[in-house]
Amino acid sequence: MTSRLPELPAGAFEKVDPDDDARFYEPARLTTHIDDGAVAALTDFYRRILPPGGAVLDLMSSWVSHLPADRDYGEVVGHGMNATELAANPRLTRWFVQDLNRTPRLPMDDGAFDAVLCCVGVQYLQRPVEVFADVRRVLRPGAPVLVSFSNRCFPTKAVAVWRALDGPGHARLVSLYLQRAGFAAVRADVLKDGWVGDPLTVVTGEA
Repeated sequence: MTSRLPELPAGAFEKVDPDDDARFYEPARLTTHIDDGAVAALTDFYRRILPPGGAVLDLMSSWVSHLPADRDYGEVVGHGMNATELAANPRLTRWFVQDLNRTPRLPMDDGAFDAVLCCVGVQYLQRPVEVFADVRRVLRPGAPVLVSFSNRCFPTKAVAVWRALDGPGHARLVSLYLQRAGFAAVRADVLKDGWVGDPLTVVTGEA
């Protein structure tokens, strides 16, 4: 799993709980995984970056996408691991369930989306470069991917390298994922520094 990331140690993508992810995510969790301040910061970032009327893929989604209520998008496609959570998300035009650690290729045409979001899920990916390379495939040329994360996770399902790093380390790791996947103009923005409430960082890149 580290063939595209040879600088990472053996076992970087191992998990404490190696059991089937589908079993872990079977119970619906209708809760948010970042606090209100982090949600507001992320929503404002989406408002500034996402093209109105565009087609958006919300990767590793749940019952809420944190999209701004005052913006309309042509299509919002949701992906996740729990059908109940996705069905409860009012912003999704359609959705699908897929385990990206087993099948990193997305069931979408090339150049289908104007933006791809991945909110607080990147820490669980065991084949991140493969996943983000396919994200780049389904994006239109120059379109953004926005990968957001905090300091929260399900520790038994987060990969070893994620658990070993701090916030700045997470930003460097996600930036490396995107660079190896072929994204350009990769940058990290700290939206909330964590002094009050949850920290939040977004790493972006252009297809």
